[in-house]
Amino acid sequence: MSSEPQDGPGDVGPGEDAEQWEAMLRAMFGPSAPDVLAELRARGFDPAAAGTGLPADPQLMQHVIGQVQRLLTTPEQGPVNAEVAHDVARQVAVAGGDPVVTAAQAHETGQALSVAELWLDVATDLPPAGGRGRAWSRSEWVEATMPAWTSVVAPVAGSVADALVAVLGDQADEEPAEFGSMPGLPGLPEGFLTGVDPRRLIRRVGSAAFGMQIGQGAGTLSREVFGATDVGLPLLTQNVPVLVPANVEAFAEGLDAPLDEVRHYLALREAAHARLFTHVPWLRGHLLGLVDAYARGITIDLAALESRLTDIDVTDTEGIQRALSSGVFGIENTEAQKATLLRLETSLALVEGWVDDVTTRAALPHLPHAVALREMIQRRRAAGGPAERTFATLVGLELRPRRARDARALWARIAETSGPAARDQVWGHPDLLPDAVDLDDPAGYAARRAATRAEQADVDEALAEIFADDEPGEPR
Repeated sequence: MSSEPQDGPGDVGPGEDAEQWEAMLRAMFGPSAPDVLAELRARGFDPAAAGTGLPADPQLMQHVIGQVQRLLTTPEQGPVNAEVAHDVARQVAVAGGDPVVTAAQAHETGQALSVAELWLDVATDLPPAGGRGRAWSRSEWVEATMPAWTSVVAPVAGSVADALVAVLGDQADEEPAEFGSMPGLPGLPEGFLTGVDPRRLIRRVGSAAFGMQIGQGAGTLSREVFGATDVGLPLLTQNVPVLVPANVEAFAEGLDAPLDEVRHYLALREAAHARLFTHVPWLRGHLLGLVDAYARGITIDLAALESRLTDIDVTDTEGIQRALSSGVFGIENTEAQKATLLRLETSLALVEGWVDDVTTRAALPHLPHAVALREMIQRRRAAGGPAERTFATLVGLELRPRRARDARALWARIAETSGPAARDQVWGHPDLLPDAVDLDDPAGYAARRAATRAEQADVDEALAEIFADDEPGEPR
């Protein structure tokens, strides 16, 4: 029996259709084709030779070439591949349908948000955020919020990338032949990746895997959220009130309250968030800074990661994504992380509690089902959802305001004893923000603030005396 390879119906024979084969590659790679083809030839794969036994099935070839294209031509984008995250998020957002916002929905949403501003004017001294309210499809929500999600998870992604290099990089060093043959791409010649830095490739694969996870989480969220502020974090650089009509209507279907009431209540919450993030300029940086500080302190359980990566090829993006989804964070937080987490949970609870108090005061005179809607939203926020659990895996923390009930009680007490204006003035400076002690004992908040003001007054008086004694021309 001859040892020479035989041409089968699924193979491209030596010299056969070489020009068509190369033309197909050029069409699939687009404008970058010349550079990519040169890189392929440099790696030992010449499309013109066409005698490598590659299958002629178009779908399989698209998969193979897509893998090659991503690995060799995608520019490095840091710890998170934003392009992959965006593409996956869009795919998840439209899965099962992403209806375009109709003119009627846009009109109804705009009206609800305009009315919400009028009702809020009575409940808070903070003025409207400015800008016209918007009605978004799920895809539009993804487009607007993806930069924020990518930024939020970047510190953790960097730590995971280092861990992947530590685990898989050693495997590549110990088994260079297996790495060079690139088994994840069937049909490519032996040694296709010879000369490629394995650690650089692993970082690319890890970046893509993390991008897939972010995209999955953001895409799922796009089918759950009512607006741009549901998770408590400021996801938009421009704080305008937004509603996603498809999600609002889906939520209203399971309630006794009419759709119009549900829409108005959710518009109140969204507009209240927008006012807060607009007119408390330090709040956005405060919240995102705490998330960043916590994420940078996260440790990766290398033993757990290594056990999940057993038998996974270094180029298997989906396999690495599944391994990362299993949870690879260290169990114990450092003392610094515990302190940061406490501040973050308190801040998220204070945001949620203030919005709840303001929304309730604005809604009660106008919406018969305001109390029932408030309880429904509270239960929903307390329980979380699949997307929030996804981000708990991604960032190592949950974005739910655990102490929202205590924060609601605190804001309500401040408003009742000192008035809504005093409640809103608490946001005037981060040093005035209530802490965990205040959430534990809302009744004692006023006394503690009075004591703090008295101490500051004593310090100011002492400083004034020191500077008065040091006036120019005065004998010392």
